[in-house]
Amino acid sequence: MRPNPLHTTIRNNASLLRTLLLELVLRPRRDLVKWARITKQTPNIKIGYPAQHLASLITGVEGERTAARGHDLRDGSEVKSCSRLDQLDKCRECRASVARIEASCPHCGAESIHRKNDSKWLIGIRSESELDFLLDRVPRILLIISDYPYFSSNDWATVRFQAYEIWPQHDRHRNFRLLMANYFRNIYEKHIAANPNKTPAPKNLWPYSFQFYMCNPVRVFHCVVRDALENPRFADFHIADPEADRGDIDPEPMPFDLLNATEVDLLREYMDDDALSATRNAGLTETQRRLLALRDTDHATPHSQPYSRGDR
Repeated sequence: MRPNPLHTTIRNNASLLRTLLLELVLRPRRDLVKWARITKQTPNIKIGYPAQHLASLITGVEGERTAARGHDLRDGSEVKSCSRLDQLDKCRECRASVARIEASCPHCGAESIHRKNDSKWLIGIRSESELDFLLDRVPRILLIISDYPYFSSNDWATVRFQAYEIWPQHDRHRNFRLLMANYFRNIYEKHIAANPNKTPAPKNLWPYSFQFYMCNPVRVFHCVVRDALENPRFADFHIADPEADRGDIDPEPMPFDLLNATEVDLLREYMDDDALSATRNAGLTETQRRLLALRDTDHATPHSQPYSRGDR
């Protein structure tokens, strides 16, 4: 889980990341929101290609200039991105679409709005060779997400950017291998056998879910930006050393409230009340997660559009 120093050729990463976020994401998004108030069009800024730039600065590894048709990074790393910023919301009364910047429904005036926060990483696997490529030839998968850290408080002025790493060949991330293999064998292949004319949806990897934390993701970048729509400023910023051994970085703790009753009962077999209470507050460590099993959450559904490896 140590990045190859021969590929980590980009330096001054922290300073460059701040500048890139301002110039490619935050300022363009601020201007889009300004115009969206006039045009009533969506201000959503697609993060797919900016995420490639972010990935290079986070890892220190240059891209291959392939525009999603080859390796995302020169060391063979794969980049997946997910943006929860500026998703279109839904009026609970008339079901019309509502922009994130609108406090009430523009159609019926209702203030009861269903705010969406459900974007996820999409991972397409359509053959044995693609499964082999992902699990046995890609050294590292970088999962990038932009979202609102205070979503439940309707704070749209504070945004967050994070990046997590998965190393598919490392035992720490064996659950990721299981998730992908289970999807391909139990969902994709069975769905194709039953409905050869319909393409199954790609594997959904949901940020901050039980399955996500069970993969032991290693967070290598974390950035919080306040007043993002007016005068963006960095309130919290951390990047792991691009050449640091990821084996020395603890995976993100799993929030205790993600567990179901059966899983809590299982932990009680190995912990006394004090240890369980401490885990409730601090989250589950990598060692404690080894006591649990992945959940069977794969269900086949047709994909509405053709999927390509260029999709992010």
